[in-house]
Amino acid sequence: MNMARSSEFLSRLGISHPIIQAPMAGVSTPTMAAAVSNAGALGSLGLGADTVESAARAIEATRALTDRPLHLNVFCHRPAVSDTGIEQAWLTRLASEFARYHATPPVRLREIYTSFLADPGMLGLLLETKPEIVSFHFGLPPRLVIEALRQAGIILVASATNFVEAKIIADAGLDAVIAQGYEAGGHRGMFDPDSRDDRLGTFALTRMLAATLEIPVIAAGGIMDGAGIAAALKLGAAAAQLGTAFVACPESSADTGYRAALAGHAAHHTAMTRAISGRPARCLANKFTALGESVSPAEIPAYPIAYDAGKSLHAAAKARGEYGFGAQWAGQGAPLSRALPARELVEILVRELAETN
Repeated sequence: MNMARSSEFLSRLGISHPIIQAPMAGVSTPTMAAAVSNAGALGSLGLGADTVESAARAIEATRALTDRPLHLNVFCHRPAVSDTGIEQAWLTRLASEFARYHATPPVRLREIYTSFLADPGMLGLLLETKPEIVSFHFGLPPRLVIEALRQAGIILVASATNFVEAKIIADAGLDAVIAQGYEAGGHRGMFDPDSRDDRLGTFALTRMLAATLEIPVIAAGGIMDGAGIAAALKLGAAAAQLGTAFVACPESSADTGYRAALAGHAAHHTAMTRAISGRPARCLANKFTALGESVSPAEIPAYPIAYDAGKSLHAAAKARGEYGFGAQWAGQGAPLSRALPARELVEILVRELAETN
């Protein structure tokens, strides 16, 4: 991606700076997205954990705060297949952890999030509200859905963790691909979580895709400052997507324990785990990631059924003052986190980027 093509892509997105605030489900908020967009970058909302009703409220709240471009993200995972035996065994395994906090595990587990693949109401909301950009995580929706969104004038992008996934995205006619490196916080965007993960780093994957694909590449994973953004652009990225960098912003919905962990020793020790949600995700080292080290993937219920147990355990522990079972998603760049208002953080990133040139 040369600079001319990069500028063309940013112009198409309607933003001034090659910075995208990652659409972190459960962490990004309307106030954060609006502040980032108003600063000339791209603000985002993660709708993977939302119902159609809560998503509509979040979109409306964001639109009330900005008339700049808005990026919405949805999850395209395969709907979960329940396995009662695995789920009950998992609850039995977690029972002692619940007991430490004077609580009992749920009697049964539920599929707490609906995949975009099985949610026509969410598609209807996107077609009605017409966000400037929609991105897909965990795969792609059917071609008819892609065409409907494209016909609505929406720019479409999707996450890839390897070349094969990226080629599928490009061949589907999407406008750009997000190169999600293994350093990235939160859920791996793997189309198939049970397939081999080559664990490609952000810069290796970004360079590979920029050198071989005709569509723009957005680098994501471990990027926390202007120097990181500049490096991604040098490797051919059209923009950089930053998530962990925005978690400590006052506009995020991260709780007190999450913020304290991000500012402390745990930031230097992240871990990839399935134990919290059922899919691989990078988290600050905590009690849940430690628990996950002793179990095999086959013992953990499917995503997002496992997340029902994870959220219940976190709520029980948090009620007793223990935050170590939270989904404290963070990338390997976590020690570089800065607790600044989102707009101020964007302005500093822009200044740092300019200083590298």
